[in-house]
Amino acid sequence: MPNLDSKRYTFAFATIVCVVCALLVAVSAVGLREKQETNALLYRQKNVLLAAGLLAPDQDLRDRELLRIFDANIRVRLVDLSTGELVPVAKLDPKTYDQRRARNDPEQSRVAPPNNAGVSRLPNYATVYFVMKGGKVRLVVLPIEGVGMWGTLYGFLALEPDGNTVRGLTYYDQKETPGLGGEISNPKWQALWNGRKVYNEKWEPQLVVIKGKAGPPESDPWHVDGLSGATITSGGVSRLTTFWMSDNGWGPFLKYLREGRKS
Repeated sequence: MPNLDSKRYTFAFATIVCVVCALLVAVSAVGLREKQETNALLYRQKNVLLAAGLLAPDQDLRDRELLRIFDANIRVRLVDLSTGELVPVAKLDPKTYDQRRARNDPEQSRVAPPNNAGVSRLPNYATVYFVMKGGKVRLVVLPIEGVGMWGTLYGFLALEPDGNTVRGLTYYDQKETPGLGGEISNPKWQALWNGRKVYNEKWEPQLVVIKGKAGPPESDPWHVDGLSGATITSGGVSRLTTFWMSDNGWGPFLKYLREGRKS
């Protein structure tokens, strides 16, 4: 019988426990990976619907119903960010494309140009969501991301076909301080973006979050209310919005959209 008080026994027992636990964690991670990826996709689709106004913030739907609404109203395509042109569906399936994974893959991405939004790499192709009604594009929903105070902010911005008028916004993945910067996920603050304009008359990105209160969209189209006590987060939102609406981000695609070359 082994000496239970010996250092050798204690070390061996601890090693066996660690190995078994590591194996259990590894098996669980592999076994749940597909389900986790499916849930992540559903969560992104839900937030696309929220940005598009097809789902209320407090509305809770079963996965099947959410998918039905998404498939009935949303057409998913890929855009070549360098040219703004749509990628043929036959070349790459937009429904299975993972933009974050592509961004982190050197073969599917490139180093971002110098910017103050904290965007280090850009995927060659990015996902765009066309909100359809009667066979026509009613809105476009664009993924946006950039650095806030504590990490990267991931969201969706919905625009009218003019490529300029905001109709919705969501931030669905962020690590900002609850009650302060975390208010970027508050539907009440997100609703303040509705009707704002992205560009000035020269088609330069102009939309920013300011300190204090902004006026109504009709008289103050390029400003959004600041977040009290969250200057860094507010600045991060302004910088990432400017970056993604510029020629380095969605600018070339939005130009194509304004010109009617979207199919």
